[in-house]
Amino acid sequence: MVRISDLRDRDVINVNDGKRLGIISDIDLDLENGKIKAIVLPGPGGFMGVLGRKNDLVIPWEKIRKIGVDTILVDYPVESNLA
Repeated sequence: MVRISDLRDRDVINVNDGKRLGIISDIDLDLENGKIKAIVLPGPGGFMGVLGRKNDLVIPWEKIRKIGVDTILVDYPVESNLA
């Protein structure tokens, strides 16, 4: 089981190009079953959702490949990277 608090302060890295995408700013939850649907990273020009959310990077939970001690590896299309 993964706790939301376990996901904070970890760098999110794209396995497709090795690029750092950022740090999780929010979690999208399915309230009916309590499962995580996606992780949300602040987009360019935003800071933790303060300056708007339209450019946030939303990564579906099924795209997470590995949750490590310091990093979270995701399989995200390179052409979709905003950072």
